[in-house]
Order: sequence, then C-alpha cells, then structure tokens
Amino acid sequence: MTIFTEDFSTEPWWWQGFRPPEAAGGELPARAGTLVIGAGYAGTACALRLAEAGEDVVVLEAGALGQGASTRSGGQVSGGVNVGKSASRQPIPAHRKAALLRDAAAGFTLFETLLERHGIRCGYHRTGRVNGLWSPAHAAGWAKRLPELNEHARSEARLIDRDEVRAELGTSFYHGGVAIDRAGHVQPAEFYGGLLQAAQRAGARFIGTTPVRRLTCLPAGFRAETSRGTVTADRVVFATNAYTAEVARGLEPALRRGLVPVTTHMIATEEMPEDLARTVLPTNRGVSETRRVISHYRLSPDGRRLLFGGRASFFPLEERRTAAMLHRAMVARFPQLAGLRISNSWGGRVAMTLDRLPHIGGGEGRYFVAGCQGSGVTMMTYLGHSLAEKILRGSAEPVNSYDDGLPPHHPLYDGTPWFMPALGSWYQFLDRRERVAA
Repeated sequence: MTIFTEDFSTEPWWWQGFRPPEAAGGELPARAGTLVIGAGYAGTACALRLAEAGEDVVVLEAGALGQGASTRSGGQVSGGVNVGKSASRQPIPAHRKAALLRDAAAGFTLFETLLERHGIRCGYHRTGRVNGLWSPAHAAGWAKRLPELNEHARSEARLIDRDEVRAELGTSFYHGGVAIDRAGHVQPAEFYGGLLQAAQRAGARFIGTTPVRRLTCLPAGFRAETSRGTVTADRVVFATNAYTAEVARGLEPALRRGLVPVTTHMIATEEMPEDLARTVLPTNRGVSETRRVISHYRLSPDGRRLLFGGRASFFPLEERRTAAMLHRAMVARFPQLAGLRISNSWGGRVAMTLDRLPHIGGGEGRYFVAGCQGSGVTMMTYLGHSLAEKILRGSAEPVNSYDDGLPPHHPLYDGTPWFMPALGSWYQFLDRRERVAA
C-alpha cells in the first residue's frame, strides 16, 4: 500500500492558505531610502517598521515573495526556549544570557502584538508546547534551565512525567517532558501573508523575482544591479538568512561565512477521521524533542491533519524519500497512524551560526539580520523589527542583546556546509546511543 495520496504534492501544505505571489511590485524604482534584500519574515518586519516611520523602503526578493522558510516552517512559536541551549564551547555569562532571554520573550510579545494591531488571521493557537524527553537523563539539564527560562523569558515551563506527557500528546514514546505554556502554533504562510499586507499598506514596496547581482558602495549610499535594472539607496539591509549563500553569495561574503544553512523537511497527512484525530495531540500542543536531531510536529489549525517535520536526511534526497523517512518517525510516535497517507512533502532551510545564537548589526549604511536557529516565526520577525529600530535611531549603540556584529567565523568554513553529512550522522549516532541506554 502506498503512503501517498493520489493528489500528493511537493508544495508546502501551508500554501493552500497563502501562496507566495510570483509577480509582485511593478517596476523597479530608480531610488530608495532603504533597500532590503530578502522578503521573508525579517525583511518584511524590518520594512513594516521603517515604512510606519515614514521611511522610503524597497524590498527585493530573488523569487516569489516569501517562498523560502517563512512559508515552509513548522509554524511553532515561543519566546526564548531555544536560546543558549547549546550556544558554544564557552558558557554564556549569566547577565548576557538573561538579556538574551528577555529579548527573545519580547519577540513573542511583538508577534502577538502584530497579530492584534494588523488584524492578521492565521490560525493562531496559544496552546503551549511540550518538549519530549528523548532520554530520562535529559530531565536534569532541563531542571537546571527552568528557573532562568521562567524568570527571564516568562516561559511558564515545568517538568512533567511520562503519564502527563501521554495525556498531553497521546503517545507513550517519551520519558517525560517539559511543558511550556507561553507558546503555541500558527499557520506560518498566512502569518507571512498578513505581515506582507501590513507592510504594503504602510507604504513599503515589494518586488519579487528580482535577484540582486551586484552591489557597489558609492560615496553616498549604494547601487544595486538587479535582473530588472539598477536602484540606488542610502542604506542596504541583508535579510537573506539561510539563503545567503544562494542569493547573496558575492554581495556579503563575511555574512555568508558565519551562516550554516541546514535543510529541514516536513510532511502533511491527509485528513484524519474524527475519532482518530481525537487520539493525537488531544490538548493541541506543539511538540519538539530534546535530542540533537529533533522531530517537531503539531496539528493543522482545524485539528484534522498532523504536520510532522525534522531533519529527515543530511544528504540531498527527493521529497518522496524524505516523506517516507518522516512517515516512519511519525508512526514510531503514533502507531495508530500507520495507515494514514501523506498529502504533501517539502523542504526548507534554516540558518545556524557557530555560536548557536542569532545576530543583527551593521553600520555606515550596511546592515544584516541572520541566524534564527530554527525559531524563525517569532525570532526573525523580532530581529527584523529591531534592526529597523537601529536604523531609525541612527546610533552605533546596540538596540538589543542580539545586536553584537557578524556571526563568528571558522578558518575552515567558507559558507558551504561540507561537514553536515558527517556531523549529522554523528549526532544521529549519539541520539541512538542515548535512547538505547535509557
């Protein structure tokens, strides 16, 4: 029996709610105050804030508007749960970590504020999240983290035992978990569409299918040569994140060397019968895991489909093969879904940094935002908004704790993630070993 529906598609299921517009923006203007390269969450949030302040903003996107991770993600939202979890070899000083968590919490607040202020309807459920414990040994590390998460990020998080996880999620797969109440999930493409419309109403101009081929520094500003002509600007913002190596390879090499693009995959099931749907995630939580190579999943906004994602492979594979891998992982957690077929399978990229922290920064007219670590819905929206605040202030002073310059580099890394297959295989081995030991 095939695991695929007759109308199986490799497009994101989210695009049924909002499809990235192929043609948008009209003619390329000759000049702009601020030129934003990249029309995802970060670039759009930056443009929205600048336009609301009266700035002349043009946003260029190499493909369809929002076609990257912003309309491909898992759509889970929180504020700070992943910050500093495995940031670097050196521990983050307590005062800096507290600031990072407070700012991440502010990102969640901004997300909810934007929904209300702009009337964005995007299937938002503030039903919390459960991080399933892959191994009983993981509970100790989370117990140490909970006080700072609750104090600084206001996560409303607590450890729960195996029976509580079973009641919350409808599966006995995990050795307990962490319940995080200040979290939820959203239809990410519809959120992006609402954010885009808000920015356009504020006066920002968005032009799709217009890659920037060359950027030249002028005595007063910049000249961008594109596939459709040339535009000059007082300042430029790079908001290309995990797609920097592809769409801005020769434009911002220092940024490229600090970002590690990682492909993640997702599947959407066909609609579940009502009695079966009641057995899966009965409290409508989002779910992540405490292992290194995580799976993450949640229900669709109407509660009838399971959206299941993760790092299906660290090697390039076509969507039916990654779908089969994710289907096996889904059934391992929910055996009752063995006969459920897959309607959609797709991939997208997230940007990791070597210190596992997001970064914004810039000066002298050249700015950037990057490195969401897979928490893009709230973090990239917040960082784009924060970068706009930095531009509006016109000051070299940091606007928040993530405003600390380019992500760190390594002499053996040039922006091409040649090491990911080996590193991914090593992480999978460590995960299996911990699981067996449990």
